Amino acid sequence: MSSFWEIMWLMIWTFVFIAYLFVLFQIVIDLFRDPELGGFAKALWVLGLIFLPFLTALIYIIARGKGMGHRQLKAIHDAKSETDAYIRSIAGKSAADQIGDAKKLLDAGTISAEEFAKLKAKALG
Repeated sequence: MSSFWEIMWLMIWTFVFIAYLFVLFQIVIDLFRDPELGGFAKALWVLGLIFLPFLTALIYIIARGKGMGHRQLKAIHDAKSETDAYIRSIAGKSAADQIGDAKKLLDAGTISAEEFAKLKAKALG
């Protein structure tokens, strides 16, 4: 039967290993996200991560850590901008635009005041 401290050490080393994997994945993602870094340099970093992973990861974080943060923020900002543009394209007209169109129809005599009120309530609701 395992002792309490053996289980604690296993849990600690498991946490450290998983955290290390997260760092490695983040480095690989950052490598391929950076358009300024050439293919040869990317290949060298990947080879370093394969053969001397801990040392290479440490050097990468020290040498390129600040840029990693900037590239991550840029990726988040770009994704948000694309999402907002998509939502705007799908959402269509605003409530004010819908009410304005209904008012034009009312002024032209195409719809009645009751129909205008229904369209206005629908646009606002």
